[in-house]
Amino acid sequence: MLSLWFARLTWVLLPVSVGGALADALASWSSVPARVAAVVMWCAWSFGLVALLAPRPWGLTALRIVAPALILVTLASVTSTSAQSALLAVTTAIVAAVFALSAPVAQSAVNSLAYGDELRFPLRVPVSLLVGPVPLAVILAGAGACAGPLLLADGRIVAGIVVTLIGLPIAYAMIRSLHSLSRRFLVLVPAGVVVVDPLTLADPVLMRREEIARIRALNGQAADGLDLRLGTRAGTIEIALRAPQSFARRRGRSDAALCDADVVLVSTVRSSAFVATAAVRRIATA
Repeated sequence: MLSLWFARLTWVLLPVSVGGALADALASWSSVPARVAAVVMWCAWSFGLVALLAPRPWGLTALRIVAPALILVTLASVTSTSAQSALLAVTTAIVAAVFALSAPVAQSAVNSLAYGDELRFPLRVPVSLLVGPVPLAVILAGAGACAGPLLLADGRIVAGIVVTLIGLPIAYAMIRSLHSLSRRFLVLVPAGVVVVDPLTLADPVLMRREEIARIRALNGQAADGLDLRLGTRAGTIEIALRAPQSFARRRGRSDAALCDADVVLVSTVRSSAFVATAAVRRIATA
């Protein structure tokens, strides 16, 4: 996909386009903390590069943390560098983050572990999570992983140890929570369509081709049925079944309840491409 190659190119160029502004920002730091911060930033950039060159679900999670953090760090550096350097850094950081978080990159990541003749389409991150929990988790993951080592490098040993012991478990918990968003997808398999969504379903559900009456993209239209979109209407896919089917709908982290439905609503990236591919696979579409 062309977007994936653009994402790789813009990411590769970041040390040139953003590196000057970050170096200016670190110039006022003490030498040891500045070196540790530089190592952390190089590691973050390297994780992002590997995630783009060899897409995997874990890499998608890494990009969803590193790309927003890149923008925040770059914005924090603008007061320490020239106007031209700041403009170049902020612009290229935003462009690189947009490409890294694009739908083609997400689809390449989830399809890297696809089995045989299956095609996965990532589900959209719910808007209810994007407006608060996800940004907070990104900040906590980054701060939890980096604050302790930076304090230790600055010679504040006791504070550094305490923050490290508290921050690393918090970072791990946030990363694990964010990774659950990378394991949500709608899958076209030879037998039909599978919904894999650990946030709403206790187990993946297969809807067989012969049991599917119609698949269509609603493009934001209102609809009734088993709603697995978690408040996100963009990219809605409606799957109408010929007869009700049982779904183990989650209630909290460990509880689930069986419910029957003959219409299922999910929200996926590239919904039109999903419908078109379903039609090619001889699944009824509208």
